[in-house]
Amino acid sequence: MACIRRFWLGIVFALLAGPALAAPLEAYGKLPSIEDASVSATGGVIALVVTNGEERRLVVKDMAKNQTLFLGGLGHAKVRDIRWAGDDHLILTSSVTGVPLGVEADRAEWYMAADVNIATKKVKPLLTDAGESMNAIDGLPIVRVVDGRPALFLQGIHFVDSQGVLALFRIDLKNDSSKLVETGDIHTRDFLVGPDGRAVAQTLYESRSGKWSLKLKGDGWRTVMTRDEPIDPPDVMGLGRDGRSIVLNMSGKDGAGWYEVDGATAGVGPLMPALDGQTTLHDPTTGRLIGHTELVGDESRYVFYDPADQKVWAAVAKAFPDNRVSLVSWSNDRSKIIVRADSPTLGPAYVYVDMTARAAKILGNEYLGVGPDDVSPTRAVRYKAADGFELSGYLTLPRGRDPKNLPLVVFPHGGPAARDEPGFDWWAQGMASRGYAVLQVNFRGSSGFGWDYMEAGFGQWGRKMQTDLSDGVRHLAAQGTIDPKRVCIVGASYGGYAALAGAALDKGVYRCAVSFGGVSDLKRMVGYSNHREGRGALRYWTRYMGAKDLGDPVLAQYSPALQAAAADIPVLLIHGRDDTVVPLSQSIEMADALKRAGKSVELVVQPHADHWLSLGDTRFQTLQATVAFLEKNNPPQ
Repeated sequence: MACIRRFWLGIVFALLAGPALAAPLEAYGKLPSIEDASVSATGGVIALVVTNGEERRLVVKDMAKNQTLFLGGLGHAKVRDIRWAGDDHLILTSSVTGVPLGVEADRAEWYMAADVNIATKKVKPLLTDAGESMNAIDGLPIVRVVDGRPALFLQGIHFVDSQGVLALFRIDLKNDSSKLVETGDIHTRDFLVGPDGRAVAQTLYESRSGKWSLKLKGDGWRTVMTRDEPIDPPDVMGLGRDGRSIVLNMSGKDGAGWYEVDGATAGVGPLMPALDGQTTLHDPTTGRLIGHTELVGDESRYVFYDPADQKVWAAVAKAFPDNRVSLVSWSNDRSKIIVRADSPTLGPAYVYVDMTARAAKILGNEYLGVGPDDVSPTRAVRYKAADGFELSGYLTLPRGRDPKNLPLVVFPHGGPAARDEPGFDWWAQGMASRGYAVLQVNFRGSSGFGWDYMEAGFGQWGRKMQTDLSDGVRHLAAQGTIDPKRVCIVGASYGGYAALAGAALDKGVYRCAVSFGGVSDLKRMVGYSNHREGRGALRYWTRYMGAKDLGDPVLAQYSPALQAAAADIPVLLIHGRDDTVVPLSQSIEMADALKRAGKSVELVVQPHADHWLSLGDTRFQTLQATVAFLEKNNPPQ
């Protein structure tokens, strides 16, 4: 047992590795050595989720005493979040894929919370005593400090006349008992908890009609705002700056951005400075808004409204020059901070910063087996699409090779309303370590660049969103960086669709294609999403796909599975049985269509993989299969 403890603690508290030989592919493809971290309310104790590449463990350590307070195995549990409720209770959120017993529901990813009591060393699942309710949670745990003590709130599913509705529960941390404090209706999507531990707002959305509404709590619930939003209902970002207002993120061409709604008068304040893709920052004790993140070009920034908070963060960021520094967790008084420092030459590491002692301690590399000699350089690229649209992205170059006439992997992101950011990407780094240049393009329709950039992708699924990628290939070829005859495309989710479209629709660019969890039949995918998520999902997808309805022939025209006979390159399909976002049937249909057309195709079905490659073995298997397929069809030398 002592040997096991030393092994795990060695992973957690190892210093940055020195120069080493090229890392094996497994070093990139296994789970991160550290997945998550959180610092307690007073800052003296930290919690880490660590792995040996496959299995997870929870480590709790007293930093002043250099003493391990808790060390527990989590096995293959998919840990989604850890956060402290005070100093003695760590709330752990995990998920499983399946169908709950005794409930009529779709197979889905169900989230659950547990209380890790550091004093008693006991772990207890929460909401198990909530009558007429599920033990699953909706959204992440909410922590407030009420009357000087931590208070925990969970959103869950409560049954009213056999109908499941969103409800708010308060958890008594002394005995982990549950108390139902608010019950929504069938349209309730969110509750917001004020600094005093009372619900202050809830949002509702009727998927069929597209009606969104905001209710505020006074003597009772009253509706203060309604909007017809068939596709883009406002998102509640949390409490506002005074702890009473509510911050809403509005989408759409006119007036997109963040607004504060006064909790007393329901008046809407002026537009706040924010772009889509930015996040709010909230006080850990009250939940009030204290700042926001920004990504300006390729530079990440933290903007705090209190000069004292900004001064603290400026001092932290200054200690890690040339790193992308991200706030992971901080104590209630901001004196103890855990950050993720992503070095362009060393890769990412977790660091504990003690502002009082003016000291920092490296907790460990995120990828313990990846040393300074194993991190390939990444640089920003900018170019114009064929129609003149300004595009940006990132190019990772294989370390130690002359950047001329390189083999290229185009690696589009998922979403499509998402974006790639600068910094260490395990999948891109793994491919670059084998001699490939890797291009990640923020094609039109990506988020994080403003509404106009996103709107430019509407109706361009499989069209200009696709040629934005191949225009990037032509740009790099014109510069002499890559060999245009040695290009493959690899992607997951929407990126998986783009890979399949590269084989069947945008031909003559690629030598091979790899799709993980990709979409192949647009009509069936839209129908699947409509069944599970309602008409809002239908409207969202068809907006990007440029279809009027499920009967629109354009869905077949841009479905790779229905255009498989045109494919002219080898295709590798990888898909997990536990994927509840894009069903396995999408890859099976594509494989069958390619086989019928006499095309070259391989299908790898992973028994327990979900849409996010949450397990170490399936994640490594995916990278290994991808690289082997690339080397077979597009040798790096």
